[in-house]
Amino acid sequence: QVQLVESGGGLVQAGGSLRLSCATSGRTFSRYAMGWFRQAPGKEREFVATISWSGGTTWYEDSVKGRFTISRDNAKNTVYLQMNTLKPEDTAVYYCAARSPGAEIGTTFASQYDYWGQGTQVTVSS
Repeated sequence: QVQLVESGGGLVQAGGSLRLSCATSGRTFSRYAMGWFRQAPGKEREFVATISWSGGTTWYEDSVKGRFTISRDNAKNTVYLQMNTLKPEDTAVYYCAARSPGAEIGTTFASQYDYWGQGTQVTVSS
């Protein structure tokens, strides 16, 4: 069983930055492809970014490309989401997720992730 705990959310003005962290339990973090998703009020959960085991492969949703960066530190069992040039439309609860070991590459589909954190609120004011 893997436990995921997000942190780093908060209130920021448009154009500002935040860095989200997702700390995980378990001894095999380096074998989990990880992802970030978000859910705004009244909307479905949507894909934001994903990273492979080694960190060598990343993928982003189009609206965050060039602004957000996903990274991981396998020694610290932590995945990060650096968010720059934030916009009001980035306001949402952000969730990190892990695929089961053996799936080296992440995907854009929430249904293909097996473990989820509780989420952290990001609010961007205009």
